[in-house]
Amino acid sequence: GRPSPACVLGIDLGTTSVKAALLVGAERGQVVAESCSRETQAHTSSLEAGPQGMEQNVQRIIEALNECLAALPQQQLQKVSHIGISGQMHGIVFWKRDKGCKWTEGGTGPAFEPEEVSHLVTWQDGRCSPTFLSSLPLPQSHISLATGFGCATVYWYLKNRPEFLKSYDAAGTIQDYVVAMLCDLKKPLMSIQNAASWGYFNSRSKSWNIDILKKSGFPLHLLPEVGDPGSAAGRTICAWHGVPKGAKVGIALGDFQCSVYSCLTERTDAVLNISTSAQLTVSMPRGFQPPETTDPSSAVAYFPFFDGDYLAVAASLNGGNVLATFVGMIAQWTEELGLQVEESAIYTKIITAALAQNDSKLSVHPTIFGERHIPEQLASVTNIAASDLSLGHVTRALCRGVVENLRSMFPAQCLLETRVKRILGSGSALARNEVLRQEVERIFPFPVVYGKDVDAAVGAAMVMFHRK
Repeated sequence: GRPSPACVLGIDLGTTSVKAALLVGAERGQVVAESCSRETQAHTSSLEAGPQGMEQNVQRIIEALNECLAALPQQQLQKVSHIGISGQMHGIVFWKRDKGCKWTEGGTGPAFEPEEVSHLVTWQDGRCSPTFLSSLPLPQSHISLATGFGCATVYWYLKNRPEFLKSYDAAGTIQDYVVAMLCDLKKPLMSIQNAASWGYFNSRSKSWNIDILKKSGFPLHLLPEVGDPGSAAGRTICAWHGVPKGAKVGIALGDFQCSVYSCLTERTDAVLNISTSAQLTVSMPRGFQPPETTDPSSAVAYFPFFDGDYLAVAASLNGGNVLATFVGMIAQWTEELGLQVEESAIYTKIITAALAQNDSKLSVHPTIFGERHIPEQLASVTNIAASDLSLGHVTRALCRGVVENLRSMFPAQCLLETRVKRILGSGSALARNEVLRQEVERIFPFPVVYGKDVDAAVGAAMVMFHRK
């Protein structure tokens, strides 16, 4: 006759897919009872920014979200008391406050559809050139302003399409939009995590750079109100795919912070994620405050986490994508030689060859995609000896280069200063590449634990579970 466990719904609105997870209480914490993901296929061309623009169709994102929820068991959704939502940071979507969505009756109960809503200009958007960014007022923030940041995008519209901004009176990240629709918020509410990712936000005072923005004619009415991550934004205004009316909805969170939250068990853990790109993350000691101003040449950024804490992050643009490019190059060479080999077969062969070579004198600096702190530095190969030209030697050196590049961005000394005791290894590239795992263990002076799933939807649900 024990009561059924409380159920929390976690949602992540990602760059390529939407994921939903249901967490229930168990004797040892929480377990994922059900989960579902759907690709959004939302990328669309940008009429204003041309090829530099990176936009997504909000209709398609919400369709994928509705499909995800419709696929989850109704009897579980009816037990949901809390909803945690995370999503892609930095980006911006605009809408009309009184016409942001319309609610319709579907097969699994009421759902909302976007109405007077712009495209989402994503974090990958490149419309703000370095020249344009240098023309903007200097923010009072510890995070350097970059293209794809919400406030930078507003400035771009202000200069290039001011009439566009007159059509809307609200803005937020895609996850802020969903929270505003579920709770019928008259003014969007944004967490410190997402506000910091927009630029022109001071994390110490938890406030926008109002004076700086006002002087330059920025439309201040588009700035959301800001609250603490982990706090509630409101309650669902009606039933939603079986989720009861009145379910508590948390303020929207950053997907990066939720991913880390989903696997970080001790403050002394560092999280190493190598998928398309690569990140090394540690929790800063309690009470740490980031510097008042930015250092554009620093490879380490500080992201607001929870309860006033910060994460130190070395985020490399070069991870599994470097190996994918290497495989693509081999496939192209093979084709030019009149042979055809599937890329998946090449990947398996190069890993096998590298496992047979324990060492390589070759030195590969793998930054073919540049890095945010040194965008002009590309890749190089040095120390080339005739004895080290086999596929195994080159692959071994390339894998080592990817890990060494990350270590150079976040030196071991810094890890020791933050009292790191072990590394949690995650990400698709690390999971499928034993050579990368060997190099991580060789290069970092800590025990490495693999198999920790990094999952923003689960992290968003866990945040609400721990703060109910």
